[in-house]
Amino acid sequence: MSPAGQASATAVAGAARPAAADYPDLVRRVRAGELGPDPREQKIAVAFTTSQAVRHEGRSGGYRNEVLSLRLGSAVGSCAVEPGALPAAAIDDCVGADIAALLDHPLAPVRVAALDAYLMHAMPHTPANGAQPWQLPAGDSLAKSRARARGVAGLLAVAPGRTVLVVGVVNSLLEALRARGLVCVPCDLKGGRTEWGEPVRTDALAELDRCDAVLASGMTLGNGTFEPLRAHCARHAKPLVLFAQTGSAVLPRFLGAGVSAVCAEPYPFFWLDGGPGVVHRYTGDDDYALSVQGGAR
Repeated sequence: MSPAGQASATAVAGAARPAAADYPDLVRRVRAGELGPDPREQKIAVAFTTSQAVRHEGRSGGYRNEVLSLRLGSAVGSCAVEPGALPAAAIDDCVGADIAALLDHPLAPVRVAALDAYLMHAMPHTPANGAQPWQLPAGDSLAKSRARARGVAGLLAVAPGRTVLVVGVVNSLLEALRARGLVCVPCDLKGGRTEWGEPVRTDALAELDRCDAVLASGMTLGNGTFEPLRAHCARHAKPLVLFAQTGSAVLPRFLGAGVSAVCAEPYPFFWLDGGPGVVHRYTGDDDYALSVQGGAR
């Protein structure tokens, strides 16, 4: 078997666990201990936030990130939040709490980060669990952003000329999609304009019908838009690819249930270090895995 065939076979074998039907089903299975150890016995040792502001050289605008992360053993689960939106007390709520309790926390980012930490602990990003490593070279933040973008864009098995709804605007991703001849419809709750002056839509669900595929950020887990996107793509057989710092261990569990592929990026994220790094690509079936093998690196 060729190296590409071996990689795809490994990915498919690792992804063979039945997909969660939807987000509530995944939470139910975790609560029941179907995917790992009893969540009532798994306690968070460390909770922290990471705040970042960036403006790449040569780009006209910048942005800010804030991420809540929870550590369970050697695993770290994360959920991005709007900068300044997370109450300081939320971190105190998490430390020493068990996963089962945190899955009932009133704040969605806490619930998502807890679920991500548990699944990172139970099913880490390894070939045995379906992950295909994608190496990021050392470099400045823009170079690494573009390298990651190529890895993400290569997972979209759609032909040039097709229209892709991009939920969560990252200019490097838009750049990579255009290089493949795809038409982008950028969407982000913050609105504004892209680096090229295009208006950014704010209602992703309103744009779905005119798009052939969806590329969405894991932040959709935290803001409640993931399920409608997944359900639409499952219903209409549209490709849905996710790039995930938020919920990197959560989203691969939906492969085959409306999700076509995932580029998972657990903490520490590419923007925290100038050295080489890795993200983990997941594909749901053998044909799809073969179609994206060797995507532009």
